[in-house]
Amino acid sequence: MSRIGMKPIPVPASVQVNISPEKVEVKGPKGVLETRIPFQIQVEVKDGQIVVSRSSEDKQTKSFHGLTRALINNNVVGVTEGFKKQLKIVGVGYRAELKGKNLEMQLGFSHPVIFPVPDDVAITVEPKENLITVEGIDRQRVGEISAVIRRFRKPDAYKGKGIRYIDEHISLKAGKTGA
Repeated sequence: MSRIGMKPIPVPASVQVNISPEKVEVKGPKGVLETRIPFQIQVEVKDGQIVVSRSSEDKQTKSFHGLTRALINNNVVGVTEGFKKQLKIVGVGYRAELKGKNLEMQLGFSHPVIFPVPDDVAITVEPKENLITVEGIDRQRVGEISAVIRRFRKPDAYKGKGIRYIDEHISLKAGKTGA
């Protein structure tokens, strides 16, 4: 039995849920999100809660059951509260700033790294703390954009310089010792 799939999803009063055979559409104060539903999974609204059920007990259907419930829950949370990831830039001379619709970063290369900001996420920069904040309603998209920004300069294993998540811990390696 799926432990995640069986839990009902509470629907706040400000959220409106439309269910069709192929997808679930969630509308809230921050926007609209939809999730496709596998044909083995049924979704319905009962007593102000979304209930996800499955038609068979095979392994693939059980996997889709928990996945579908988690995706719909992320949509409900996204349209009410939204999601946020923070990245910290560590290194002497490393910095970032927003110029129009572009995020421009100095990351120790001979040229600035320019990242065009997509329309579905909001990026803010705090230059004093070298902090980049990625916010949006779609959890997957926020994580994806954060990962792309981090990939421009991953944290170095010896000095710790680079772009890291705010809650990420880098264990530094010991360098060579002089003889």
